[in-house]
Amino acid sequence: MKWVRAILATLLTLALVYALNRTFGIVPALGPFLSPYEGFWRSGSDDDFTSEELTLAGLKAPVQVRFDSLRVPHIFAQNDHDLYFAQGYLTAKDRLWQMEFMTHAAAGRLSELIGEQTLEMDRYQRRIGMVASARKSLEKMQADPQSKAVMDAYTAGVNAYIDQLSPRDYPFEYKLLHYAPEPWTTLKIALLLKMLAQDMTGYSDDLRMTNTLRKYGPAVVKDLFPNYPFREEPIVPAGTPTNFTPLPIPPSPAEFMAGMASHTLERQKPENLGSNNWAITGARTANGYPLLASDPHLNLSLPSIWHVVQLHAPGINTYGVIIPGAPGVGIGFNERIAWGMTNVGADVLDWYEIRFKDQKRQEYWHDNQWKPVRRVVEKINVKGGETLLDTVLYTHHGPVAYLPNEEPLRSGNTPTGHALRWTAHDTQNELKTLILVNRAANYQDFRKALTTWAAPAFNFVFADARNIAIVSNGLFPLKWQEQGKFLLDGSNPAHDWHGWIPMDQVPQVLNPQRGFVSSANQTPVSPKDYPYYLGSSFAGYERSARINQRLAAMTQATPDSFRLMQMDNYSFVPRNVLPTMLKLLDQPALSEKQQKVYQTLASWNYQFDADKIPPSLFEEWWQRLAHAIWVDDFPQDKFKAPTRDRLVQMILAEPNARWYDDVTTPQKETLPQLVNRTFKQIADSLGTEGDQLKWGTAKNSNIRHMAQLPGFGEKLFSGGSANSINALNGSHGPSWRMVVQMGPQVQAWGVYPGGQSGNPGSRFYDNLLNDWQSGKLHQLLFLRSAADRPATTSVQWTLKQH
Repeated sequence: MKWVRAILATLLTLALVYALNRTFGIVPALGPFLSPYEGFWRSGSDDDFTSEELTLAGLKAPVQVRFDSLRVPHIFAQNDHDLYFAQGYLTAKDRLWQMEFMTHAAAGRLSELIGEQTLEMDRYQRRIGMVASARKSLEKMQADPQSKAVMDAYTAGVNAYIDQLSPRDYPFEYKLLHYAPEPWTTLKIALLLKMLAQDMTGYSDDLRMTNTLRKYGPAVVKDLFPNYPFREEPIVPAGTPTNFTPLPIPPSPAEFMAGMASHTLERQKPENLGSNNWAITGARTANGYPLLASDPHLNLSLPSIWHVVQLHAPGINTYGVIIPGAPGVGIGFNERIAWGMTNVGADVLDWYEIRFKDQKRQEYWHDNQWKPVRRVVEKINVKGGETLLDTVLYTHHGPVAYLPNEEPLRSGNTPTGHALRWTAHDTQNELKTLILVNRAANYQDFRKALTTWAAPAFNFVFADARNIAIVSNGLFPLKWQEQGKFLLDGSNPAHDWHGWIPMDQVPQVLNPQRGFVSSANQTPVSPKDYPYYLGSSFAGYERSARINQRLAAMTQATPDSFRLMQMDNYSFVPRNVLPTMLKLLDQPALSEKQQKVYQTLASWNYQFDADKIPPSLFEEWWQRLAHAIWVDDFPQDKFKAPTRDRLVQMILAEPNARWYDDVTTPQKETLPQLVNRTFKQIADSLGTEGDQLKWGTAKNSNIRHMAQLPGFGEKLFSGGSANSINALNGSHGPSWRMVVQMGPQVQAWGVYPGGQSGNPGSRFYDNLLNDWQSGKLHQLLFLRSAADRPATTSVQWTLKQH
């Protein structure tokens, strides 16, 4: 018996040791994770952040780094190599895990870290050609000596930090997922830029639009899905003349609308989730110099998606934010200019139906001949599992994401048997743009820098001491009208892209008469004023209308004027449609509870403030009404519903439209019936009282950990809506609020939801979150030279060459 107990105890000990040193999905290997010597305890707070002198191999000269009270590094180097080496080192110290996680996600390598749970995500990233296109872009960037030198220096700096780490010093997430950092490479920088392109342009409505065309025909599609909305305030003011001779527009094939096949579906572009930026001329400001605001809206996460830095070396002194893992400054300012970006949203991703010769799929039909298929084998390593070899088929259009016999990543949301044509596959040198913009001294320098920016296309807002401008810049395919609005024929060369819109002919305006420029992802330019087709699926006009309304009224604008604008919660959506909806109610037939809801909405000022109840009532009513009108005709799993702009127009001007009738019921429904029924539903179920009805609670906004780790995010109680300037909706919202005052001495203010550190134990992990929620901006400390020693930079590091 004694031996039996001994054997059982030994087996139990062995099992426990095995379990403690093995990961189970996202659950860490608890042995190493809980170790007092190397576990997560070592990833504690950094409250003892003090001045240091470090010796690093790879530097050419000493580098001075001053940290301000927000722990932003101000890097003073004597040459470009050391400048970007130091930026790489310091960014890795703050955000190494984030950098590696994002590039693994972009490359389709998450399964190496997490396991088979992310296998299909990895397969999808490989299938759409993310790594292949990143390699092509890397070749383009490295062919430019300046870009290559910057990438090499930055990469060396990151690796200098990685090389000095021991397992006990790994960031918290490495210990949680039980893996070690790998060496940084220049390919990872290219992958980050591709990830940005995917986030901004990796969507398409082609399949749903094709299904709609097949079911209802061209007349209904033209009526319900117009290429230009009923209400719009384009980025380039209407009537602005062009000063170029356009290229010939490719002819539209006669059979374009015919022969559309039924297909599975792809991801639908989210409506009204985007960004804002604007600038106002000095004639409208209090100090006589232009003001600029940049307000990019992205998925909010912890660690923050931005890292803040000042870079100073001979020929450069710039301040701003950048995605951790990329060198330079992406959005920011220097001593002469300021700039910001919003997503254009042009149609730069199309799907081509491929006709293979046979089941071997070695050839496909195009231009009346069989052409060879290129096969690329992707090797996907799976943590705790077998390595997967996945073959991706490439045509001249691009990769075939899924074959007809395969199950897509999101069942019913990704096309099968189609090749992907996407500007992210085309090579330019976006890094070169950032390098030159960071050093630009005037508008001419700025425009020259943009000529190497391809994807994603951005609305670049600009200001210097005398000028304001906005340029919708990127690589835009030269298309015939509506090309890419529906699925395209991969065998017909007339359906191929036919070149590019010249960079000097993209939508742009310099110093417009109205005294301001702005963008909010709306249509870049009216078709009446522009010869080229850019697409038909841009954000609604509401945010841009509110921005322009406020800017037009400014005569003595200050930085605080812009700060208050960025927190504006007003929405044109209820202003436009709610009075009509209320008029359609049969008010005498309403119960006492319903009357209270009616009065609450009737007295609303259309502000989506966090502590107000009317926004919750309106949003619920509007969503139920839209669903009641469209769900029978355009079920979401098969069709794209018409836009909000089209529905508002229909409610206001088309009381007898056929779409109000629910075709699944024997009776004929009318607009008043639907309005009254949906109103009573929300009034009876919601009422007008209770903290749960306050908009800040009801909208359920939050900021999550980037890897969705529970316990490392926060609930948000904030105002705003998808259609307000303060466009906080769900986990999507203002990721970096910046205001820059031009003049002899540039001044700037900013805030973002998070902090500089990626360590959850650091006080700089989320120290700015409350200020961001309340709308407070911090003055951004912009040092002119290494001799500047303000009291707020008491921590100083000296990086010395080995």
